[in-house]
Amino acid sequence: MEKNKATFAIENNKAFKIKMLNWSRRFNIFCFLDSGHRPDDESSFDYLLAAGCKRSVSITHENGLEALQVFADLNKEWFFGHLGYDILNKRTVNNKAPENDVDFGDGFFFIPEILLLLKDNKLTIESEHRDKTEIFNAINKEDDFINRPGPVNIEFEYGISREEYKSIIQDLKSHILRGDCYEINFCQHFYASNVSIDPFFYYSRLAEISPNPFSTFYKLNDKYCLCASPERFIKKSGNTIFSQPIKGTSKRDLTDAVADLKSKQHLMNSAKEKSENVMIVDLVRNDLSKICTEGSVGVKELFGIYSFPQVHQMISTIEGEIEPGTKLTDIIKACFPMGSMTGAPKIKVMELIARYEHFTRGLFSGSIGYINPEGDFDFNVVIRSLFFDETKKIISFKAGGGITFNSEAEQEYEECMLKAEAIIRVLKMKGL
Repeated sequence: MEKNKATFAIENNKAFKIKMLNWSRRFNIFCFLDSGHRPDDESSFDYLLAAGCKRSVSITHENGLEALQVFADLNKEWFFGHLGYDILNKRTVNNKAPENDVDFGDGFFFIPEILLLLKDNKLTIESEHRDKTEIFNAINKEDDFINRPGPVNIEFEYGISREEYKSIIQDLKSHILRGDCYEINFCQHFYASNVSIDPFFYYSRLAEISPNPFSTFYKLNDKYCLCASPERFIKKSGNTIFSQPIKGTSKRDLTDAVADLKSKQHLMNSAKEKSENVMIVDLVRNDLSKICTEGSVGVKELFGIYSFPQVHQMISTIEGEIEPGTKLTDIIKACFPMGSMTGAPKIKVMELIARYEHFTRGLFSGSIGYINPEGDFDFNVVIRSLFFDETKKIISFKAGGGITFNSEAEQEYEECMLKAEAIIRVLKMKGL
């Protein structure tokens, strides 16, 4: 309702973003979405902060997505939250998150007490019971910088060695040769124990080093997700639904324009990368066809090349039309988890992922996003992310890539390390 909203002018988006982050420290639950660096500039916000929890719902294997649908039906408001990778994966229902990982649970959504939407130097504050001017003044009093903490010695351990990784890649290629699958996304797990950090500082640093259009800073009580994702999982706008899988990566060279262009052109012309990308495009088309009207699913853009600060990415866009009244959970069931983080065919590769990765993915390769009062939504793919458990003093992250029969194990290992580079840099890790 309009009476619950107020709009304020600000001078500097970037500086006010830091004020918003500092102000959010007082909340046990918040979700900060950063789309200020989106290449297509089609977002309705630069920064969106949902702070505090008015009402919430936890989603588990036991209640499935039905609890989410009931929550959505009863609450025609903004709500934010996450879906863990395994929420629909019955193969891992009895698996537990390892002790050296950060466990966010299967899924969680909340209606915020306060919503802040910042776009083009205009801040809209929405709150049912709080005075909007008081909120604005409180945020404005915050510092526009985040204090740098003292040096932190972080020694990461690897879930598997380089040689173990390469051996598993050969096993996966054997499955592909037998016809079990065409492509499979395989990931590694990195973790550090007995570590305390200021997640606000490291998120701001991660966002500065690796600005991406679906970055997220998410706090759920004592757990934090610091996410620098470039990838959209799925978006609904009216009756249009679309997905933008990423498959294909090449390293940028910001010191040499010629070398940078050469890397971009190599990605653009790579038969291997195009092969991986088109397989996932076909998978997403199949997923969308389950809930879209007949004949409406199409590829809006195939093999689009987008440049980010550290890498060039190959991104395709698939869209379709749904019938009015299509349930939120029917869309999720048809499309989740995202094909770019599984492979093809999806069911079989999820079985192989559970068999070979030796850990539960948890929030990694799950999704964080929002649903607005009109029922439209936007969700990212949780990749390029750092997870921190303040109570257990554990930091973890995961990284991986798509494996095909033409994959070279050593090259895949190096690409996996490239994808983790932003996190490695932000924590000053050495020796990887």
